[in-house]
Amino acid sequence: MRRLRGLIVDYGGVLTSALDDTIAGWMSADGVDPVQFTALMRRWLAPDAPVNPVHDLEAGRLPVLEFERLLTTELRRADGSELAADGLVARMLGGFRPAAEMTGVVARARASGIRTALLSNSWGLDYPREGWATLFDAVVISGEIGMRKPDGPIYRHAAALLDLPPEQCVFVDDLEHNVRGAVAAGMVGIHHTDVATTIGELEALFDRQLR
Repeated sequence: MRRLRGLIVDYGGVLTSALDDTIAGWMSADGVDPVQFTALMRRWLAPDAPVNPVHDLEAGRLPVLEFERLLTTELRRADGSELAADGLVARMLGGFRPAAEMTGVVARARASGIRTALLSNSWGLDYPREGWATLFDAVVISGEIGMRKPDGPIYRHAAALLDLPPEQCVFVDDLEHNVRGAVAAGMVGIHHTDVATTIGELEALFDRQLR
């Protein structure tokens, strides 16, 4: 039986309110047609897409301003008018709200001796980092290091910063493909769908009270 000593968590959708709710709130506020936005993301994220601005943004290869410009050339408001490019990503992700219960779990895990890290695909997000020094032993932001989930090297990098092999780490993410990437890298993966279920899984894996 493997010994688990590290906890690595995603940011948006795990330590915050749900990503889908945040994006839905932005679309409503900016008057974006959800069908059009979904179709654009599917086209950009298709495995055979000739260019992938989302992946380029996450890996730091595409500046936020250029991503916003590309997005507004492809996307219009539901009434056909143009979106304002300036500050688009900030508006898109500005609805994130802290998930205090999950943050508390990470804090209690670290206090109990588990090494903790944040691993996030950034989208150029200006993270509210206050308190991170006492919450995490390591912070890995995709755009800052030129790697992204679900590619294997970024998981191994995060584990190395904790001075642990991937096999001794548990990774929590709200996106299933990112969890699969962690498992492929050797970690134990938890697909975060709700706080209570995730806490129960973490308590079972680490064999300690985290509530």
